[in-house]
Amino acid sequence: MGQTTIENDPELAQNNISYRIAESQAELENFNYFKAQKNLDEALKLAEDADNKKSIGVIYAIKGRIQLIIGEKDKAVKSLNKAIEIQRIINDNKNLGISYKTFGDVYLAKNDYYSALDSYTAAKSKFEEEELNEYLAETLLQESKTYVQLKNYTKARDVIEQSIAIAKNYKYQKILSNALLNQAKIYEKLNNDQKALNIAHESIQIAKTNNFTSILNEGYFVLSSLYKNIDNFKTSREYLSAYVALSDSIRSLTRINSSRDLEAQYLLSEEIEKNKLALEKLEKAEDSNNLQTLTSILSVALITILSLLTLSLYKNNNIRLKTNNMLHKKNAELIVAKEKAELASKTKANFLSTVTHELRTPLYAVTGLSNMLLDENPKPEQVQHLKSLKFSGDYLLTFINDILQINKIEANKVDLEPEVFNLNKKINNIILALNNSAQDNNVKIHFEYDKNLPENFIADQIKISQILINLVGNSIKFTKDGDIWIRVYKIEEAGKVFTLRFEIEDNGIGISQEKQDHMFESFSQGSIQINRKYGGTGLGLSIVKGLIDILKGKIYVKSELEVGTTFYFEIPLEKTNIEEGEENKVAYFEGNKEDIDLTNVKILVVEDNKINQMITKKILTKMELKCDIVDNGEDAVEQIKANTYDIILMDIHMPGISGIEATKIVRSFDKELTIFALTAVTIEDKMHEFEEAGFTDIIPKPFKQEEFEKKLYNALAGKKKPTPSA
Repeated sequence: MGQTTIENDPELAQNNISYRIAESQAELENFNYFKAQKNLDEALKLAEDADNKKSIGVIYAIKGRIQLIIGEKDKAVKSLNKAIEIQRIINDNKNLGISYKTFGDVYLAKNDYYSALDSYTAAKSKFEEEELNEYLAETLLQESKTYVQLKNYTKARDVIEQSIAIAKNYKYQKILSNALLNQAKIYEKLNNDQKALNIAHESIQIAKTNNFTSILNEGYFVLSSLYKNIDNFKTSREYLSAYVALSDSIRSLTRINSSRDLEAQYLLSEEIEKNKLALEKLEKAEDSNNLQTLTSILSVALITILSLLTLSLYKNNNIRLKTNNMLHKKNAELIVAKEKAELASKTKANFLSTVTHELRTPLYAVTGLSNMLLDENPKPEQVQHLKSLKFSGDYLLTFINDILQINKIEANKVDLEPEVFNLNKKINNIILALNNSAQDNNVKIHFEYDKNLPENFIADQIKISQILINLVGNSIKFTKDGDIWIRVYKIEEAGKVFTLRFEIEDNGIGISQEKQDHMFESFSQGSIQINRKYGGTGLGLSIVKGLIDILKGKIYVKSELEVGTTFYFEIPLEKTNIEEGEENKVAYFEGNKEDIDLTNVKILVVEDNKINQMITKKILTKMELKCDIVDNGEDAVEQIKANTYDIILMDIHMPGISGIEATKIVRSFDKELTIFALTAVTIEDKMHEFEEAGFTDIIPKPFKQEEFEKKLYNALAGKKKPTPSA
């Protein structure tokens, strides 16, 4: 009757389950895997009887951990799959994250590194949601180990630094010691043995202080290896001896040497338990003095055990063979798929690079000719047509640049460039720049900057500006006769790092829920009709999302049709007391061109496109500058050798040798000549090549005529020498 009462009492049942799970965890810590498994089996039966799904999920996850330790990786996969299936349904995010992390450990043990990384990413997401920093630090540590196995040491270093930062911040000493030791191994792989030594000593000091024996043992081995690398063989031997001595001590304590020993120990414990049951039956048989019963029990037990062992071995062998075959097949398919994806990505990048150049070159003609015709006193009825042509060219150029930026974001080719800047002043400048557009729509912009917030930060101000220009510009575009509010305030502070929230609110047309679900995707459905009505490329929000991800931030949207829209994003910025320096302005000529003697100035234009030749020559003629024109790199080199030129305008893509190769040849005999790269390629992707070739500066096509003129006048002004005395 009492037993029934306990089973019917949910609280008692839960206590019973929790007690067995806790006992299992304790046995697991003491390397008693069979006892841990036995406790889990009992807990599982109780949890299933009580239909306690959360406990069932936890039990299967711990089972998976034990099976991983004793080398039964395939069984571990099954147990973890069961755990994850339950935890997903009941939204048990904490334990779901733990299961994902264990899954990553299983894949790491199976040398399936990319699957391990996927599992760790899923685990990190859950731990970040639940703010489980200790689990997050452990997962980052394992992720770093995976990147080491993939020989991606730079990425491994970046990830381990995140783990160390969290461990230091929250004083997780064991994780910190372990992470520092792994960081030392990474620096050894990066051939920085001295830094690795310093970090390894720091790790060992923490391990000694806190008696982390296994980390200390591994640390001795790492130090032995590092001292050997720098030819300090005496110290290397000392640490190796310490490692051997401590290893023997650990083995004598745990009597565990390898995953095979663990598996054997587990199976042996299971057989011992079965033998105990058989012995109990034997004792009963002896007490009853029934020899026939005793013989029957022994015979049946022996036959049953042998049959079960034979069947189990046969089934296990078949399952392993099938699993191995399936894994080999899937692995081969994954490798082929990965190679195809990499090839497709490379082909896409090359295609975009080629298309960009091919589009920018005729755009140079479109924008150049429209500017020239507008400057040549066209007929009144032609002005509007020419302005439309110029607008179309500018729009197409913006569209191309947006596509390129999305491509770079997706290819992880966007680098952060942190610098000191005044955030308050930066936003005010953006508002000033966008104010004309706002006035055209009769929109008033209001700016609220938290008065308790510092103004100077260290961050990538260009990317922050891009985000704000896109979002505020978006609000202006969809708001008529209304208001826009920009607000900035702090939501979190950790040392010098402030997490700021930026809000851009408008009372414009609003966004439907359907479009909100897809609005951050490139070329999202429904954007074409909106773009035709309101203008724009439809790619701005996709770029914003990509840039915010790069800045380790998050973006949200709240909107209601005919009421308005609020975008708010959160990004971490580092506070600084350093004042913002003077802006590095492009060195355009600010003087009077009349002060420059243009009489004997000669310019060489190296360009293979006939239309572009004509446009460039016309612009130079208008500037009162003489020029020669050649259409390939070989002729350019010969012309420069045979003549004296003040400036070379060098195209990059040409038949024969490229502009880059031609410039390298010129630099072999003339280091001082001013050579501008007049190019339609994406500058960021080729910048290192331009610098190595020796270009003085770069003028991207299609260029703004005013900027082109100023760059040339500035170069010529720099060449002006004092008149020699008679």
